[in-house]
Amino acid sequence: MPEPDLRSLLHLALHVIVPLTVARLAWPRHWRAAAGWLLAGWLIDIDHVLADPVYAPDRCSIGFHPLHTWPAIAVYAAMLVPRRTRLPGAGLLIHIALDALDCLWMGYCT
Repeated sequence: MPEPDLRSLLHLALHVIVPLTVARLAWPRHWRAAAGWLLAGWLIDIDHVLADPVYAPDRCSIGFHPLHTWPAIAVYAAMLVPRRTRLPGAGLLIHIALDALDCLWMGYCT
């Protein structure tokens, strides 16, 4: 488990690196457009403004923020089925998976 400051930096870096890598591997011909959609999954962090404090480096966002709850995650998974929503759905699920990884690093899901 990385130290808190290093963990936060690694977490943010992964939110860029993973979507770019997935886009490049899964959609090589249109990877730039795919990367844009996958990176747009970061927009669900808008729900952090509802929390007090807005950013808490030791807080697990899964299950805490409204757009990071299991019903929302089920909607993101369902978005993978229609072709029109597949890329945004994948971006949202990648974001959730990376947030879940961060929760694991913090010891929330042992």
